[in-house]
Amino acid sequence: MNHASSEHDPAAVERRVSVIVPVYNEQASLVQLVDEILSGVGGSVSSVEILLIDDGSTDGSWDQICRLSQRSPEVSGIRFRRNFGKAAALTAGMQAATGDLILMLDADLQDDPAEFPQMLRQIDDGYDVVNGWKQRRLDPWHKVYPSKVFNWMVGYLTGLELHDHNCGLKLFRKAVAQEVRIYGELHRFIPVLAHARGFRVTEVAVNHRPRQFGHSKYGIRRFLRGLLDLCTVKFLTSFGSRPLHALGGIGLTLFLIGLFGLSYLGFIWVLMRLNLMGMASIGGRPRLTYSIAFILLGGQVLSLGLLAELIVANTTRSSDNYSVREVTSRLDSVKTRI
Repeated sequence: MNHASSEHDPAAVERRVSVIVPVYNEQASLVQLVDEILSGVGGSVSSVEILLIDDGSTDGSWDQICRLSQRSPEVSGIRFRRNFGKAAALTAGMQAATGDLILMLDADLQDDPAEFPQMLRQIDDGYDVVNGWKQRRLDPWHKVYPSKVFNWMVGYLTGLELHDHNCGLKLFRKAVAQEVRIYGELHRFIPVLAHARGFRVTEVAVNHRPRQFGHSKYGIRRFLRGLLDLCTVKFLTSFGSRPLHALGGIGLTLFLIGLFGLSYLGFIWVLMRLNLMGMASIGGRPRLTYSIAFILLGGQVLSLGLLAELIVANTTRSSDNYSVREVTSRLDSVKTRI
């Protein structure tokens, strides 16, 4: 039974979407989720594949995935040996995906697959990444308000202002998955990382539904880890290919402060030797200790920046520094080498 028939929409011809769903102890929701994906996504594309990534579940989720794959040929499953995290699950899904479009959503039924057609229209308008925005969010206040603060910080630091960076519902082109590398918990920053490489990013308001089964896997630690990940993303997007510009600026500032302090003390020492100033010896002054410490610390940070530059220069491919959107027909045969 193939639910993804192109009869529903003439525009669906030759368009294939891969739906990636990380699963962690979501056995009760999987049957309804798959049915909703086939109904909400299948009618808008020529074919759909659903990749369910079992991230070390202990509740029988894998058995349910196996049953669903036998029932529906569109469903495939990948099972991890243990819980590796959402970013690892999404990465495995993106590597296995065969579609030219990739839809990400959570398995808890709070993301509505019926939002896919309106997200697809944004892709047709020329955007590369469409991020969901839970405009009417059905979560407790202790998740909503920290999320608002977090989204403001992300927009301020990265220049990509979205209402809901944390939304699990995202649609993007396969080219984005091929160029954006995620690890740790950087999955929430896919739009930011894509934007930094020149992809066009937008957002659409989507329906957010109450959780029907289980409980949230996230708490205050997610917010704290998100702040640390934000620092990582800021560094990667601003200085990933030129780390000396960040570390060097800090190191040079510390070095100059220390040098200024020692120069001042040196000038005082000369005046004392010439009997032009009757002050106490400079050897016991705290300023001497601080100045030497600043010079040493600044030199270490500068050295760290130079080492980082050497690593980047010797490990980064030239193509990592830019992103090709398209080429003229004459270059089609060599596009893969660009």
